[in-house]
Amino acid sequence: MATQLDEEPARRREAAPLIAVTDVTKTFETIDGELPVLEGISFEVGDGEIVALLGKSGSGKSTLLRCIAGLIAPTTGSVSFRGKPVNGPNPGTAMVFQSFALLPWLTVQQNVEIGLEARGVPAAVRAKAALRAIDVIGLDGFESAFPKELSGGMRQRVGFARALVTEPDVLLMDEPFSALDVLTAENLRGELLELWQGRDFPIRSILIVTHNIEEAILLADRVIILGSNPGRIRERFAVDLPRPRDRRAKEFEALVDQVYGIMTGREGRAGAAPVEEEQALQSRKLTPAQVPMPHASVDGLSGLAEILHQLGDELDVSDLADELRLEVDDLLPLLDALVLLGFARVEEGTVHLTVEGVGFAGADIQESKQIFARAAIHRVPLVRVIRAGLERCADGCLPAGFFRDILRRSFSEAETSDQLDTAVNWGRYAELFEYEATAEQLCIEREPSEGQGDAA
Repeated sequence: MATQLDEEPARRREAAPLIAVTDVTKTFETIDGELPVLEGISFEVGDGEIVALLGKSGSGKSTLLRCIAGLIAPTTGSVSFRGKPVNGPNPGTAMVFQSFALLPWLTVQQNVEIGLEARGVPAAVRAKAALRAIDVIGLDGFESAFPKELSGGMRQRVGFARALVTEPDVLLMDEPFSALDVLTAENLRGELLELWQGRDFPIRSILIVTHNIEEAILLADRVIILGSNPGRIRERFAVDLPRPRDRRAKEFEALVDQVYGIMTGREGRAGAAPVEEEQALQSRKLTPAQVPMPHASVDGLSGLAEILHQLGDELDVSDLADELRLEVDDLLPLLDALVLLGFARVEEGTVHLTVEGVGFAGADIQESKQIFARAAIHRVPLVRVIRAGLERCADGCLPAGFFRDILRRSFSEAETSDQLDTAVNWGRYAELFEYEATAEQLCIEREPSEGQGDAA
């Protein structure tokens, strides 16, 4: 099989960048004021390369991709395609989404044709182009099928075909494999690389957004790592490994470790003490949008804290993942949760429990609840907002929909559910508030009234 350097397809010739992002900043208006999402982003996508934008939740990866696609405009800075400013939908790009985004009442062929139809391409011409794209992506025989008849992997193939049929220069991919099971995702990654290295593939460059470290290193020629809240470029580097890449190779594992250390390090605050961080969080009055909650359960983060307490003071994060038989990306939300609560620090890829973290890990259940409650109120904006809202109500209760509406101003529907579910899990454990599922409302946890329970 050809490598990066051998027999490069003839399409990869142009020296000038296809995409240029220059000092892009993006802010959104929210109920709490302006929310900075991107800050000072600059990079280029050259002809014939795959570039990965890698970052955790809150890094603005998807927002940046939509600026490049021309779906939203930067607040400041600029995006250009082939040297021309992008001031509307970028005609040189096509996007593949995480959610497939298929129209359920249209067949596979009709879904693939829809972009050409919007451009006014005659029916016969667009049908021929759609069938060719369906053939390239391996969906022959399913032209007349509806999305409900397809598996998740096949639906995403339709998304690929719909993007390919317009023959864009740059393919934009927003977490394209994250909604698929592990085996299907791995199969589609392999097929994408096979298409990329083929001579008939119409795409000149690919820009993929992902939170998966191994996926970025497996696919990309260059990786750009974004920090969070707001999104800034923390690091960028070339992946100088020949294809096909072996995940078990030492060079591959070394790159994973390097990226892991960058992503788990605290941006610009490596020496800060936990007390200083808490004061900073309180003084800045950060909002739930500015400090998203990691999607981690109390059981999960508590278990990790206990394991860290047992294994020792300093542990390499990648070694910890191996020890626990976890994928790197499965461990990150748990670590992020411990760091957010002030129970751990991660510096240069090494995790340390703080004094508060040691106390939390070694406490009995009632004491651990109290430690957790103090940390959650002081350091987690969404928990603080919920508790404060409930305290202002005479009966101590508010509909869950009230908080959903607040979160929807800054998060997608799926992210809104994740944020509220996690907040409820943490608030219940800390006995800060309860969730009444039947009434779909949150309430301050009440102390049992005097004499309650004696009637039995």
